[in-house]
Amino acid sequence: MYNEEEALPALVSRLRPVLTELGVAHEVVAVDDGSGDRTAELLGAFRLGWPELRVVALRRNSGHQAALTAGLDRALGAYVVSLDADLQDPPEKIPDMLALARAENLDIVYGVRADRSSDSGFKRWTAGVYYRLMRRLAGPSVPAQAGDFRLLSRAAVDALKALPDQQRVYRLLVPWLGFPSGRVTYERAPRTAGRTKYPLGRMIRLAVDSVTGFSAAPLRLATWLGAGAFVVCLALLVYTLAAFALGRTVPGWTSLFTGIVFIGAVQLICVGLLGEYVGRIYTAVQNRPTYFVRDDTATPTTPEPAQGSAAAASTRAAGGAADVPRVPVPRA
Repeated sequence: MYNEEEALPALVSRLRPVLTELGVAHEVVAVDDGSGDRTAELLGAFRLGWPELRVVALRRNSGHQAALTAGLDRALGAYVVSLDADLQDPPEKIPDMLALARAENLDIVYGVRADRSSDSGFKRWTAGVYYRLMRRLAGPSVPAQAGDFRLLSRAAVDALKALPDQQRVYRLLVPWLGFPSGRVTYERAPRTAGRTKYPLGRMIRLAVDSVTGFSAAPLRLATWLGAGAFVVCLALLVYTLAAFALGRTVPGWTSLFTGIVFIGAVQLICVGLLGEYVGRIYTAVQNRPTYFVRDDTATPTTPEPAQGSAAAASTRAAGGAADVPRVPVPRA
């Protein structure tokens, strides 16, 4: 959650009864992604009367996927459900997800949006383009219209935590694991309160991270663009020689100008695509943690300075102070 003070009361009033009626041991890990409003204050107030609520506060806003990583790193349950605080994905579907996973022995249950009429036409169109593109690049295992509302088994969570990826896009990583999966459909509701945290800029960034992090197709596209530009250059060369032989060099200025502009555009596109991949390599070499934890109510006396990186994983493996205790108790 990020700046969700307006949505928090509605979230608690709907989520807590659902989990209570399940009749199983559970915890709620609320990841505060560096909110600047009263989100942290309200979470502290709700904890006074809700012992199952655990608050993980990040030092700064690290982004949606990084905050999701923080929650998965600390969740102790045999099953873990990820849910945004805006209530566009209904918590009432959690029992259906758990029942399906247990009945069919599934490791993953996706929440699939069967109806997105509450979204704007532009949002529906861009979402459709995104999922068609991802299915083409990453394979048909990527479920259409499935966001980050999903259930994962402990085996699936551990597999995700073992991956070295830093700029994670779970919509592609989870299907890539290949675990047995199922689907629960629901109608996407309007945001309960507050403003969207996914404006156009972040949607574009998510799409770029998805493409560059999961496929080398853009590099192949750059190769084909270069080949096409070479063919155009050959055609322009033939035209230039013919115009020179006929004494029509001045009229060829338009085609020459067009050719230069076209080749320049292709070069810039190719350099930009290469820059995206080089940037990802640079980020991986730096090996910086994707988020920093300011406070975790489950471990108040051992604050964890950094997580989400290979260095933090090695610290946990060595039994350092950053280790979060794992309690082998079946939970949901």
